[in-house]
Amino acid sequence: MQVRAPAKINLSLKILGQRADGFHEIETLIAPISLHDEIEIERRSSGGGIELRCDEPTVPQGDENLVVRAAKAFFAKTKRKSDVSIELRKKIPGGAGLGGGSSDAASTLLALNELFETKLSRETLAEIAARIGSDVPFFIFQSAALCKGRGEVVSPIKLHKQFSILPLKPDFGVPTAWAYSRWQHSREIPGIHYGAQKFAGHTFVNDLERPVFEKFIFLAQLKMWLLKQPEVSAALMSGSGSTVFAVLHENADPLLLATRAKAELDPELWSCVYETR
Repeated sequence: MQVRAPAKINLSLKILGQRADGFHEIETLIAPISLHDEIEIERRSSGGGIELRCDEPTVPQGDENLVVRAAKAFFAKTKRKSDVSIELRKKIPGGAGLGGGSSDAASTLLALNELFETKLSRETLAEIAARIGSDVPFFIFQSAALCKGRGEVVSPIKLHKQFSILPLKPDFGVPTAWAYSRWQHSREIPGIHYGAQKFAGHTFVNDLERPVFEKFIFLAQLKMWLLKQPEVSAALMSGSGSTVFAVLHENADPLLLATRAKAELDPELWSCVYETR
């Protein structure tokens, strides 16, 4: 069985405070985008448990990989024999704030549920997903959604419109836990726009920009550069970064914008052109 694991962007991310369990209470509007990893899962009769192969050598193996953790959690829940071969082909960059690992885990749960005909509800799968990671339940519902709590309370919604998105990522990542840990005592950089941006009925804002920009100044510069470009309706960091994405006007040429960004800012920028789903 082959499945696609979509990336995501946070159209908004508000931090409401720190919780007693060490996590942060958030409210975030998340949308899947057409960038995706590919996962192939096969049942095996020869035994051997869960075997994972990945074409990206930097991806962790064993229990450190969310795909393996998702598969183990599924088999523990269903009491099925855990003999599967999983091949993961990565297209979503890591440390980018695009949810690649979380999406891979959720897509594995969905695929195993279908492959083994266990008929677990999405709500049950989301409960399993919440024990794997805060972003994982979002991907179970395969829809844009408003997520609350630490991210595990998911309310699917329909976006007012689909957006053409240009994500730009430098050659470094940002650890999510680090970004949240710095939020409370971080400060704004003078001259950088952190306020809400309004476009097409949506409000674009990300409270994690404050701690992340304080350390990774280039991301603040990238956002401000994008906001000055004629093709751009809004620009925002996704999740904890390091991706900053531009929401493009209709008929804008994203390839021209990406080429200009690489020429003027950083020739090593990773870029792609995708749409919200």
